[in-house]
Order: sequence, then structure tokens, then C-alpha cells
Amino acid sequence: MNVGDRVRLMSGREEGIITRILDNNIVEVAIDNDFTIPVARREVVVIAKEEETYLKKDEGIQPATKKATAAPLLAAQGIYLALVHQSDELLAVTVINNSDHDVLFTSGEEREGKYRGLQNDRLTPKSTRVISHYHLKDFERWPSLLVQFIQHRNGSPTLYEPVTKRVQFKASSFYKSRKTAPVLNKEAYLFQLDQKPVAVNTDKIAEQLLEATAQHEHFKLQAPEHEVDLHIEKLVDDFSGMSNSAILKVQLEKFQDSLERAMASNMHEIVFIHGAGNGVLRKELQKVLSRMPGIKFFEDARKEKFGYGATLVKLK
Repeated sequence: MNVGDRVRLMSGREEGIITRILDNNIVEVAIDNDFTIPVARREVVVIAKEEETYLKKDEGIQPATKKATAAPLLAAQGIYLALVHQSDELLAVTVINNSDHDVLFTSGEEREGKYRGLQNDRLTPKSTRVISHYHLKDFERWPSLLVQFIQHRNGSPTLYEPVTKRVQFKASSFYKSRKTAPVLNKEAYLFQLDQKPVAVNTDKIAEQLLEATAQHEHFKLQAPEHEVDLHIEKLVDDFSGMSNSAILKVQLEKFQDSLERAMASNMHEIVFIHGAGNGVLRKELQKVLSRMPGIKFFEDARKEKFGYGATLVKLK
């Protein structure tokens, strides 16, 4: 039982198409030209094509006259997104690989800036995969579709760049996109996802790696001061509008940065001046230090100089 299978509900005569697999026991079924419902797998049975043909003959129903197909595509090679009628109302969203390469792809929907993954697969040359189903009556609420893919062929001397394509459906262009879909050879609303594949420039990659290496070689880590003052007036120019949590966040970021640079530059010890106050910052520092590797021990710094307002950290 797969997405796209035509099924009959065992509890009645309704028929529909599986549009999604919700979990191991539930499928979503689109009842023809009407609505979509979740149904337990055990409550539906797949209708074989042979059965459908036999029933039509037995009931004296004449097959519908086949509509004339649109003109064949001029540029048929490529990767496509096709929306194919399953009924007058329901469309199967299908990825088509009409190329001589394997295509590794992922697909998803985007609604109001939120992404939801749909399907992923490896499509061999001249193959297809249904990724979702949409109702025409809901056209104004359709999401944008995102398809990411990369083309590959064993033994090929060329490495191609990955491609990300976003398809946004607009009525002004959607209904003009009706053509004969390659591979499927059915009329569909068709959108090409690829242009000419772009080969990866390995020389350019090598140059970028050399540049990154050169920048790394010229980079010199700056060790922090032996004594780091975490009082907020030492860290920002104006803190009058900052909340207590915002102040604490700035202080902890300064502490973390200084501690990491001290460890990276092989310092033996570092002092953090946090003040006595209500002890919140001191407790937060000690909480981090107690679970951080590379710390030999920590203790109150010289009381004659700092009172109880500083912590000395000995590094391994």
C-alpha cells in the first residue's frame, strides 16, 4: 500500500486515492472530488487495475473518451515537477526524472515561512515519484514546494552542483503550464526544475581551500588578560535599559570567550572579577567551571585584593 494507490473503503462503496501515509496504521485517503479523511489501513483495500476494468465491463459502463493530449514538449530532457489529474479535482504532485542520470532528491512544503519535509528518494533515469496530492478547490491555500536534488552517474567524469528549486503556484501562470509530461505521457501542469547541470569547478574549490588555509596560518589567537572584569559597566557603554537576564547573558558570554581563549593559549590560570552582589553571577560561573574539562580547580581569588568578588581558575 503506497501513496497514489486507488483504494475502496471496506465499510462502504466510497473509493479514493491514498495521499499520505500518516503512520504504520493510518493512511490519508482523498475521496474523489470531495474531501480527505484518515483511515485505518485495515479498513481499506487496494483496487487492482484489472478489477476496475472488469467492473466497468460488467456494469456496462463505457470507458470515458480519452482526451486529446497536449503537444509534446520540445525540451523533454530534464527534471520536472508535474501535477497530474487523478480525478477532476485531485492532483498528484510528481517528481519526474527525464534524464540519463540518477537523481537524489528531497522535497518539502513551505507555509508562512515554516518548512515540512515530504519525501526523498533516488530516481533512476526515466522514472517518477509521487510526493503529495492537492485539491484544486484549495488552490489559494497551496504551499510553496521546495525540491533539492543532485544528479549523478557512475563512471561520469563530471561532478554536478546541487540544485534547490522553489515552486510557487500562481493562477496566472499555473493554468498555462498544461503540457504532456515526459515519462508519464499524460497531460499535466508541468514545471521544469533544472536548467543545464552546472559542473563543479574543482580548480576553484582548490583555490578557496588554499585561501582559507592562508588565512588560518595568518590568524593569531589573542590571549585574554590575566584578570577579566565582568562588571557590566566594563563590558557595554550603556546598560540602563537592559534587564537583569540580558546583563547576565553578556557577562557569561564574556566569561566563556575569555576562558576558552585562555585554555587555547595555554595559560596556567585566569581570574574572573564578578563582584559580591547577590552571588548570581558567581554561582553561574562555578556551575560552568564544575562541568568543563581542562579545569584543574577553581577557588576564591585573593581576598585581601578582591574580597569575595573574584574567582581564580587554575587550568590544566
